[in-house]
Amino acid sequence: MTGRAPLRQAEAGIIIATLAVLVLAADQFTKYLAIENLPPEEPVHVIGDFLIFYLIRNPGAAFSMGEGVTWIFTIALAVVAAIIVWLAATRVRSRLWAVALGLLLGGVLGNLTDRMFREPGFPVGHVVDFINTPWMMPAIYNVADIFIVSMMIAVALLVLAGPHLDGTRPRKQAEAEATPAAEDAD
Repeated sequence: MTGRAPLRQAEAGIIIATLAVLVLAADQFTKYLAIENLPPEEPVHVIGDFLIFYLIRNPGAAFSMGEGVTWIFTIALAVVAAIIVWLAATRVRSRLWAVALGLLLGGVLGNLTDRMFREPGFPVGHVVDFINTPWMMPAIYNVADIFIVSMMIAVALLVLAGPHLDGTRPRKQAEAEATPAAEDAD
């Protein structure tokens, strides 16, 4: 990694906001296209059994679990979005963290938008899902889900081995703290 200085607060916020808006727009646009062009609950084989479009309205979470408590997912998505916005405003100075959190926020906002504004209505709207890759997993999902899952993996990797939210690196911080102690011993 380069020895670039951490981002300023405004820079991190701009990265996060820009990426979130782009993912939200891509998610909502692809859902619009799916609703307008796909027959409900009928498979459309795009690439054989590798990629199938299958339009459904999902009241639950992954694998349609929790269909009776949709409002809980709305609250959970809103809390996650609020935490990311708070982190963006107060803590994030790392480029990697800004990118990961921006893409994650976009995915969260994509599904939150469905929960708030789609039928049957606020706060229990059904999420539009239409992507099916049966070779990979037995689920139907959307663009927002792709970003949520992949960025949660990225966040886990950043927590384990990446820079801190403030842009410092664990090794460099440990070396910086050890250097003054070694100089004092001289």
